[in-house]
Amino acid sequence: MITIRTLAELVTQRASWPEDVGFVPTMGGLHEGHMALIRRAREDHDVVVASVYVNPLQFGPQEDFAAYPRTEDADCAKLAQASADAVLLPSDAVIYPRGRERQTQVHVPGLSEDLCGRRRPGHFKGVTTVVARLLGLVRPRACYMGKKDYQQWRIVMRMVEDLGLATTIVGVDTVRENDGLALSTRNTYLTPAERSRAPGLYETLTEGAGQVVAGAVLTDVEAACMGRLKALGFAPDYVAVRCADDLSVPSATDSDLVILAAAHLGRTRLIDNREFRR
Repeated sequence: MITIRTLAELVTQRASWPEDVGFVPTMGGLHEGHMALIRRAREDHDVVVASVYVNPLQFGPQEDFAAYPRTEDADCAKLAQASADAVLLPSDAVIYPRGRERQTQVHVPGLSEDLCGRRRPGHFKGVTTVVARLLGLVRPRACYMGKKDYQQWRIVMRMVEDLGLATTIVGVDTVRENDGLALSTRNTYLTPAERSRAPGLYETLTEGAGQVVAGAVLTDVEAACMGRLKALGFAPDYVAVRCADDLSVPSATDSDLVILAAAHLGRTRLIDNREFRR
């Protein structure tokens, strides 16, 4: 596996690769969910490239940028074992050569201000800015993203469509522990007691989806799920039932839906979702 750190190295390597490149952008702290993205890209493409970059632009001032896990050696070992062809380990200067304040930024209006965007202003602008930069540098045929970050996936899809970028955004199903907890780098923040309660998030969403399918009023389902999460010891930010394709509020005739939630468990903010049809 090739390790790339500088822009010059990336330009040279990209010129040597075929057009059929699959790309997996990550912030490191890799787990089996990330490996599922690598394996899917490996199945689909001649060359597989991953990036590991903890993007400061998507962290708010009170968020965990400094504490976010940085495990470069372990990450590279996992990527090599999964048969990635190259890993990009860029510095801030590679991603933001003009500096963060002067760098051109990419904003997807509407979608970026809803749901997680309400609690994390500017977060998704940081995501779309860094992903746009990485797609421009790597120029992949397809980019693979996990559906655990459902809103992020949909926002990046919208960005690529609106900007006419020649990359397909592929969503890959969430990888879960045996008890249903979605794999996440931030799961390492959970205490043993919190970890035992954490599967309640997905259980609550599964129950809520079933209630919608049974004909319950959406706002009643959302309120009931909020109450259940609080009873389980979570501090929920939101629970919302939305259209799966664009995250709009569903009408009575919409059938492809997703229920999403974000909730704090101790100091850890967990997100999850469940797609379903009614």
